[in-house]
Amino acid sequence: MLTVRRIIKAGFQDFWRNGWLSAATVSVMALALSMVMGLLLLSVLTEALITNLENKIDVAVYFNPGTEETDVLKIKNDLFSLPEVKNVAYVSEEDALARFKERHKDDPIISQALDELDVNPLEASLNIKVKDTAQFPAVVSFLERSEYQAIVSKVNYYENKDVIMRLTAAISAIRKGGAALSIILGVIAGLVAFNTIRITIYTLKDEIGIMKLVGATNWFVRGPFLIAGALYGVVASLVTMFVFYPLVFALSPAMSRFFPGADLLVYFQHNFLALWLILLSVGVVLSVAGSVIAIGKYLKI
Repeated sequence: MLTVRRIIKAGFQDFWRNGWLSAATVSVMALALSMVMGLLLLSVLTEALITNLENKIDVAVYFNPGTEETDVLKIKNDLFSLPEVKNVAYVSEEDALARFKERHKDDPIISQALDELDVNPLEASLNIKVKDTAQFPAVVSFLERSEYQAIVSKVNYYENKDVIMRLTAAISAIRKGGAALSIILGVIAGLVAFNTIRITIYTLKDEIGIMKLVGATNWFVRGPFLIAGALYGVVASLVTMFVFYPLVFALSPAMSRFFPGADLLVYFQHNFLALWLILLSVGVVLSVAGSVIAIGKYLKI
């Protein structure tokens, strides 16, 4: 225990004694962690964009005039039993007419024509959303079963198939691009952190050599650098969080306009602790791992 206390004390002393070196190391580590934070926030924006696109994609099933509501609701329940389906919204003939009138309330010709009709010309429908846009064909095949043909008037999937396919391709490209960018920036952040720690330890190689010459064990030499490395990660994570807070506050309104449904400020505030723990873990792991690898060559004396 005495040895452990000495190692911890030496680690803190090294951190504070080499003030300028520690500040430079923390600054570069904070830059690396900023890449990690950027990836986390980018993933939030990307998911918001994908969700917004997916919410715009649906398939409508129209029913023959006079179809009983119970028959429509039965098909709705059958659709909900499918694992591909995320949501099914029922629009009655009356609701469809009310929405149509509201949409064309400024067109007197259409309004007059509707008033002159004795019957409602619009059909009841089900608007279907799926968990993955690539699953629409399976849902459409389900609706084309013979037991539904007597009451189903039309499924508009084939009319909108090209648009759905293009949006599906766009969603896939966004996901793949985000994953590739995450890997690239993650590798860069790791290399930056490792090289920073290696340069820091290189400046202290003479001190390591002296400790080895007077008989210090490898772990006694390595211990203070591991403690200092952990401190670099802790301080860098705190610096990164408090730099990003005003940055997110300033950029959030603009991001909300470009990425509908994404509120970075609310996300950052609600997940502040979780984000900090992620940065803390990454910072400490990178610093300590970098210290272990970098100091190895100087222990061979």
